[in-house]
Amino acid sequence: MSAAATHEEPTRRRICVVGDELVAGVGDARGLGWTGRVAARTVSEEPIEWYPLAVPGESSTALSGRWESECNRRFGTGDNRLVVAPGAADLNHGVSLARSRLNLANVLDDATNRRIPVFVVGPAPRNDVDADALAELSTAFADVCGRRRLPYVETYQPLRDHEQWVADLASTDGHHPQQAGYGLLAWLVLHNGWHEWLGLPQET
Repeated sequence: MSAAATHEEPTRRRICVVGDELVAGVGDARGLGWTGRVAARTVSEEPIEWYPLAVPGESSTALSGRWESECNRRFGTGDNRLVVAPGAADLNHGVSLARSRLNLANVLDDATNRRIPVFVVGPAPRNDVDADALAELSTAFADVCGRRRLPYVETYQPLRDHEQWVADLASTDGHHPQQAGYGLLAWLVLHNGWHEWLGLPQET
């Protein structure tokens, strides 16, 4: 048997991130967004492949309908993981709170049944939707995750009155942050269970 035949490929982690345009870093002059910043701060001996799958203005209904087929094209035979980052579009699409909860629950349950670890990042503050409704949506998503004991990063409450986040939105279109805002989102992800979810040491 040749050396090439006995060589074992390293275990690869493939992380698919599904969500709205914030997953793609829209508005970030550096083009990193929060996903790129989190990737840069995630140090692992095992290779990690990142696949951000963003759809602008996507509702949770649309997300729940597409995540599996899109991720299946990118998942491999190793450690496949899913990050779900639902935005606030449900509030603009007339999706009821009950339906929003059900949509997220379906994604989480389907992924769990496939033994795909899931990490959820909640919707961030924005100026073009009702603040109370967005707070309620984030709380509902948190409850769905909590009932399943899955990690959920609350971004709305920490950022709603954060000076830099507010300044970012005020200087843009009201719902896409700039570099500083994406840095804040990345910090929240990194400090709310990210490394534990991946089984990695907490960053210093």
